[in-house]
Amino acid sequence: MKNAKKERNVFARIYLALVLLFLYLPILTLTVFSFNASKSRAVWGGFSLKWYISLFEDTDILQALYVTLGVAILSAIISTVIGTLGAIGFSSMNRGQKALWLNVANLNMLTPDIVTGVSLMILFIFCKLNLGFFTMLLAHVSFNIPYVMFSVLPKLKQMNAHAYEAAMDLGASPAQALVKIVIPEIMPGIISGAILAFTLSLDDFVISFFTTSEVQNLSTLIYSMAKLGINPTINALSTLMFIAVLSLLLVLNRRSALVERKKPQHHHHTTA
Repeated sequence: MKNAKKERNVFARIYLALVLLFLYLPILTLTVFSFNASKSRAVWGGFSLKWYISLFEDTDILQALYVTLGVAILSAIISTVIGTLGAIGFSSMNRGQKALWLNVANLNMLTPDIVTGVSLMILFIFCKLNLGFFTMLLAHVSFNIPYVMFSVLPKLKQMNAHAYEAAMDLGASPAQALVKIVIPEIMPGIISGAILAFTLSLDDFVISFFTTSEVQNLSTLIYSMAKLGINPTINALSTLMFIAVLSLLLVLNRRSALVERKKPQHHHHTTA
């Protein structure tokens, strides 16, 4: 029995290792070649930092990076506020209304990106908006909101349904009860939704491609560069972005673990 259990554990570890290798080998390869002195991606020309140096001298890439980060940060903030308030509104609806509106929100997530991108482009042109930073930001906010909502809703289900009413009974205004009772309880979901919105915005290409023409983010710039051949400075930039996102996730996970550890343990006492 012990041998069978040990074999299952070994198999599980090997399987997990293969999955992680499949997921992270491309990133590891990209990171290694960001230090390659040769421009070729097939030949190792020795260790060099020249692509990192040239990265900070390339004005086109830096401009695209500023646009990408600007859109990602702003869309994450706006969609987190709207999505959180939307989730709170959904939680107060009756079952039939909630099911209807959740299906509407789900539809936006399930619609192919190319359909969303083309429809938003047509809407912006119809509204006579110049396709640029503002339209890209609106597009990113529109597809991020449902992801934030579905990150916050589980936390709303977990919290005490009567806590809000109790705060109101004790003299708190609706705004005070929301800020001091509801928001702290659902904060882990809000943070998860904000991070998801930020990373989705960084990652998006299709919707960005259709909703801007005056400015470029990194994904559209890399697409245009791919026709001529990828510049190795993109490897350096991708490595730095991966390290930054990984560091952010590690810090947030560490913070969440500390918060969970500090939560008071509730002991149930039985009376005879």
